[in-house]
Amino acid sequence: MSVDLHLRQSYHYDLPQELIAQFPAQKRDESRLMHLKCGSREICHRHFRSLGDLLHPGDVLVVNNSKVFPARIYGKKDNGTPIQVLLLHPTKESDTWKCLVQPGKRVRQDQWLTFSDTFRGYLYAKEDDGMREIRLEYRGELFSELEAIGHIPLPPYIERSDIASDKERYQTVYASEIGSVAAPTAGLHFTDALISALKEKGVIFTELTLHVGIGTFRPVKVDNILDHNMHSECAEVSAETAAIINQAKMEGRRVITVGTTSTRTLESFF
Repeated sequence: MSVDLHLRQSYHYDLPQELIAQFPAQKRDESRLMHLKCGSREICHRHFRSLGDLLHPGDVLVVNNSKVFPARIYGKKDNGTPIQVLLLHPTKESDTWKCLVQPGKRVRQDQWLTFSDTFRGYLYAKEDDGMREIRLEYRGELFSELEAIGHIPLPPYIERSDIASDKERYQTVYASEIGSVAAPTAGLHFTDALISALKEKGVIFTELTLHVGIGTFRPVKVDNILDHNMHSECAEVSAETAAIINQAKMEGRRVITVGTTSTRTLESFF
């Protein structure tokens, strides 16, 4: 029987709800790691801390250094109606952002929303593919303000409200470039100690940046996945990273991307 890989139903699989962890492991590298052996197709179950057993000196690990910012902010209309705004990315207009609004039906005209004594936004009612624009007004520096009032936008499969520790745990230890609304989750399990041990073994780390956008929150709703509207994301590969990768490929060494964000960035650039 042939399977049409363009059909949404061909990607359906059973994922028991109880296997979706709602809180992280006590220690980052205690999370489980599945090792699929390409030749024999044998599956081995490990822990992430044993990653070094699978890597060789000279291997290049490509990680995404994007940093999640507290993009979910809670405000009120002038009449006191609560409104939730998820900031996505800035537009070309100064201090104006694309955003998602909930409940959107409560905002049918352009109006001000108040988020704190020092932070407010003028929300435009016009929608574009479910997104709106908001012009922000604040004191000081934007991301400092968001650190004070914003919430980490956990993915839909985490069915709980965010807590204070999520600002640290829903972030890779090497995150440095602010801009994502969701973490590059494959990298969440690295610790500083594990990275140091891998480097001592001869594993080479190099970074790129892809800011995870709205696509991570948008399910595929069309039957044919080719009809699904993929939103663009901002990505950057430095000349240094490109040189490290190209040199490894020339020498026949392995280049291993950490997660889908690093993978799709290299697929776009190389």
